[in-house]
Amino acid sequence: MSDDTQQPIVVKRIKKGGGAAHGGAWKIAYADFVTAMMAFFLLMWLLGSTAQGDLEGIADHFQNPLKLAQQGGSGVGDSSSVIKGGGEDLTRSLGQVKRGDVQDRRTINLDAATGRQRLPPDMEDVLAQERRTERARLLDLKGRIEAIIEADPALRPFKDQILMDITLEGLRIQLIDEQNRPMFQSGSAELQPYTRELLRAIGRALNDVPNHVSLSGHTDSAPYAGGERGFSNWELSSNRANASRREMVAGGLEPGKVLRVVGLADTIHFNPDNPRDPANRRISIIVLNKQTEEALRGEGAGQRAIEVGQDSPLSSDALRMGSPPARPGQ
Repeated sequence: MSDDTQQPIVVKRIKKGGGAAHGGAWKIAYADFVTAMMAFFLLMWLLGSTAQGDLEGIADHFQNPLKLAQQGGSGVGDSSSVIKGGGEDLTRSLGQVKRGDVQDRRTINLDAATGRQRLPPDMEDVLAQERRTERARLLDLKGRIEAIIEADPALRPFKDQILMDITLEGLRIQLIDEQNRPMFQSGSAELQPYTRELLRAIGRALNDVPNHVSLSGHTDSAPYAGGERGFSNWELSSNRANASRREMVAGGLEPGKVLRVVGLADTIHFNPDNPRDPANRRISIIVLNKQTEEALRGEGAGQRAIEVGQDSPLSSDALRMGSPPARPGQ
């Protein structure tokens, strides 16, 4: 009994408290929430202050995010950042570009800059029909002039010196020199008698169509005695073109139908292989189609150049302005 009373008594006491502290993890979550809210309101503010065109560019980028990686870009572009003072423009591409896609975007931008709009299909059909009608009218005029010359005994011997074809500008009528039958007195703008008759007959026939007329004078490469500082082939070709205009008006051509008279010296040869060929000395009369006439009237007014499409009234056998038609009998 004495041994049991001497054993130590062990008392276990468990402290009950309020628990351990939670630490700082909640602060990180709260900071993330505040950052997200700030980013959201910043995004809403930017969307509200961004132009509609810039918004469309951003939307296009996010709709197809792989497009930039697939096609690349054209290098340093001319577009600026959507957000001034911000980072890179998400609508701009860097690297190599598929030319087809870039060409499409450039075309759209050009149309927007010039205010040009695509015509509806029915309007395109109307314009195409007008071109075909005009081409048929010019071809009919060509046939009438040929018939006039053939029916006149005084003009028939010179029919080989009158060449007609359809070019990009309209119906071209060329009066060319021959070795022993020049159209003008040598070195002057004095018309030969038979040239006067030809020009008067052509002038009367041109009144049958509403189209306007352009005249150009050409010479061969033989230098004029006065040299470039004096009276040259430029003055000679200009004087001959204007003399032809006066003769056509004297024959009955309405003066208001003449839209342009120019001298081109020896810059455009009829026979490029022989710059001194007499055929290079010629008068070119062009009955202008509507498209060319509008372009000439718009010179100096900022109008765009002529566009030739597949439905153009122009002949495919004369794609170059200086390409002469074949001589009769050749």
